[in-house]
Amino acid sequence: MPADEAHEDYHHDLTYREDAPLVATRPGVELYCESTGQGVTITTLNNFFFCAPFWREYTDQLVEHYRVISYDLCNHGRSTRTQAEPTWAEHAEDLIRLLDAQGVDSTYLIASSASTQLARDVALAHPDRVRGMVLAGPVVGPQGMRRHRMLQRAWLRTLNSHGMPELYSHMYPEVISTDMNESTRTPGFLGLRESFLAMSTPEELNNGLRLAQEGEASPELLTRIHTPTLIALGDDDILLGPTAGHELAALFPNGRCAIMPKAGHVPFLDDPAGFQELVRKFIDEVESHA
Repeated sequence: MPADEAHEDYHHDLTYREDAPLVATRPGVELYCESTGQGVTITTLNNFFFCAPFWREYTDQLVEHYRVISYDLCNHGRSTRTQAEPTWAEHAEDLIRLLDAQGVDSTYLIASSASTQLARDVALAHPDRVRGMVLAGPVVGPQGMRRHRMLQRAWLRTLNSHGMPELYSHMYPEVISTDMNESTRTPGFLGLRESFLAMSTPEELNNGLRLAQEGEASPELLTRIHTPTLIALGDDDILLGPTAGHELAALFPNGRCAIMPKAGHVPFLDDPAGFQELVRKFIDEVESHA
């Protein structure tokens, strides 16, 4: 990991763009959306800990070659709050209608952790709209999702018993790699905590972590997805090791696995440039065979 370069600044620019549109999707729902760059479209999918501005630092090289769309999920960030937490199906519908509004026929999806389940569901329900998927630190595993959901339940208990700062302290050594933890030390821990606490409210995380317990967990679903799929996996991921990562990729008819050395559950945190290069090579390969 190029720690001296990738982690010079441990703070993220989370400011929202005042000129960014709110895009109507379902009745009564509008999503905050940022679109940058031109060309083949990439759409980022937030897990429940991220907001749209967070992705800028991890797509800054991709926007030089592609169009990158980042948006806030319904009930999160600058997007509409609804009385009931959206289901996975409603999140998928929001994405498709967002793409319609942006004039995008098909897109690559970059998903992380819990949002890899959303990417899976979109690829199953709308295969014509997904050109390819990059699943970073996936929760969809070759043997199911039991371990992921146990972990999420533990985080939920910490959140509701002790609050957001203690949840962060609980999650940090599980999600962040050994290498990043040792190299960035206290400044890295505190800088990322500032971003973590700024991106979500306790209510948003509570709702998101509860939703993460729901949905079909069978790995058999992955065998039905013919969309080109890249598993981007840190070899220090808490959920999957390299062996399981390759087993997971093999379930997809058109899957492959790239192991990122010394990276954790969110591998682009460890090596933003390396991750983006993986994504670029994957897209260029898929496009060359389109």
